[in-house]
Amino acid sequence: MTVDDEPALWESDVVAADGATVHVRPIRPDDGERLVAFHERQSPESIYYRFFSPRPRLSDAEVRHFTNVDHVAREAFVVLLDGDLIGVARYDRYRETDEAEVAFFIDDAHHGRGLAPILLEYLAAAGRTHGIGRFVATVLPTNRKMLAVFKQAGFDPTTRFADGVIEVSFEVAETGASQAAAEGRATGAEVRTVARLLEPRTVAVVGAGRRPGTIGHEVLRQLLLHEFTGPVYPVNREALHVASVPAWPSVLDVPEHIDLAVVAVPAEDVLAAVEDCARARVGSVLVVSAGFAEVDEAGLQRERELVALARRHGIRVLGPASLGVVNTDPEVRLHATFAALEPRPGRVALSLQSGTLGVAIVGRATELGLGFSSVVAVGAKVDVSGNDLLAWWEADDRTDVVVLSLESFGNPRRFRQVAPRVARRKPVVALVRGSGGDPDLLLGQTGVVGVDSVDELLDVARLLAWQPVPAGRRVAVIADSAGAAEFTQAAGTAAGLLVTATALGLGAGPAEYGQAVAAGVANDDVDAVLVVYTAPLAPRPTEVAEAIAAVAGGGATTVVTSFPGHAVAGRLPLEGERALPNYE
Repeated sequence: MTVDDEPALWESDVVAADGATVHVRPIRPDDGERLVAFHERQSPESIYYRFFSPRPRLSDAEVRHFTNVDHVAREAFVVLLDGDLIGVARYDRYRETDEAEVAFFIDDAHHGRGLAPILLEYLAAAGRTHGIGRFVATVLPTNRKMLAVFKQAGFDPTTRFADGVIEVSFEVAETGASQAAAEGRATGAEVRTVARLLEPRTVAVVGAGRRPGTIGHEVLRQLLLHEFTGPVYPVNREALHVASVPAWPSVLDVPEHIDLAVVAVPAEDVLAAVEDCARARVGSVLVVSAGFAEVDEAGLQRERELVALARRHGIRVLGPASLGVVNTDPEVRLHATFAALEPRPGRVALSLQSGTLGVAIVGRATELGLGFSSVVAVGAKVDVSGNDLLAWWEADDRTDVVVLSLESFGNPRRFRQVAPRVARRKPVVALVRGSGGDPDLLLGQTGVVGVDSVDELLDVARLLAWQPVPAGRRVAVIADSAGAAEFTQAAGTAAGLLVTATALGLGAGPAEYGQAVAAGVANDDVDAVLVVYTAPLAPRPTEVAEAIAAVAGGGATTVVTSFPGHAVAGRLPLEGERALPNYE
């Protein structure tokens, strides 16, 4: 590989601190005009901070010098948004040393988006590749923001004041602190991306038709029916009103800034709709329209153009072919979906690809009494993926358990980075179908609980949402018959559990079950109690369930029940939000 080949390896789309996407790449000789335009729109103060002198314009010689680098001893990276240069950083190596001088210049209009730390990460990585061990910088004492950048990136700078300036120096070798800072930056950006989708203040429905049963009309109806807490703007080129709400011909005509646009127009019109969203500076776009890569080559090309368009303008896209998103937070009440999804509020977050399967999962969960903090259908996930959602749910105090229904991992490398961290804080359960490779191996490496069916997915989610996570493998089985006790013990032992079983006798009722469960919960040698009630003689399932619930709640021991053959709900309520999961 030659030096000329290498710059392409450093080119990528990066999520900024505010959740938008920007493009980072090495500088090129043809960036001259962009650099001149960038320089001329900066304030005199910013120019002085960068050059230590007034410099309203760059000379032709300076432009040539800045845009022509060898990508080894001299390197520079630029940040682009919608074709405009909005940030530049460079290093210049001192001859016959492993030190290089580093400098940054961020567009005044884009301060606060975390662009300088991103550029520093790129510069440091490139410098390490070419044998540079230390960066030095000269900073004016009043330029506190730049002084903070080096620490924000996880480096340990030393400073020295001399001749009216501060000389900063630091090793560029990767450290635990720099890795943690980079990971923290990426995670924070992902969280803000999802915040745009799940906590918008304003929503526009592009393609909101007047006819009930059409996708755009149903999205609008669901938003209104569930009383989204912000304004909703239907966008329809021909109608004055949709569902008795004033309509607008374009998002460009809406009198308020739009945080989230739901695009529900034919596939061939999606690009034009997203282009309007970009011009209106919409934060995020949810594309429920289908007809992309899943259809034919023309659809694949449309999908590629959609991604390129969105990234050029810094917009994040969920979909296409997404069922939509639901946030049950009473402060938001976002039901941006065309399906009649009615998830009850709860502590479980759900990410899924298949809309049909999502309707089934939510419907069955509702029957079982399981509630959701949010439900997100990623669809084709050309941009926003489950990895972004994991970062959001890790920080979301309304989410205790994360459930994933996957057809592919998208970016397995990022999944390996994010999932273990999230799984250490909150249980993550995944049903993987048709992903290729070895999903069990990947899940095992990340601490994610893998399941094989929708029933298992909901069984595990109920336990983790309503009960403490089992601290170990020691299980006490309490049953009313020897046969049920022995059968359950054998099944648990085969699954690798350490099981002790107690048969109370066929006549056992509420008092006997209450005493046995209380003893199991109080036993320090027991991590979980499994209660089985068959009652072939004089069944009293409701009273037994109440007796178990009276003694099972509030502690650290996991308790689950099974009432085979009896009509008992899948959720036995305890105090607060806890419950006993009951398995048929």
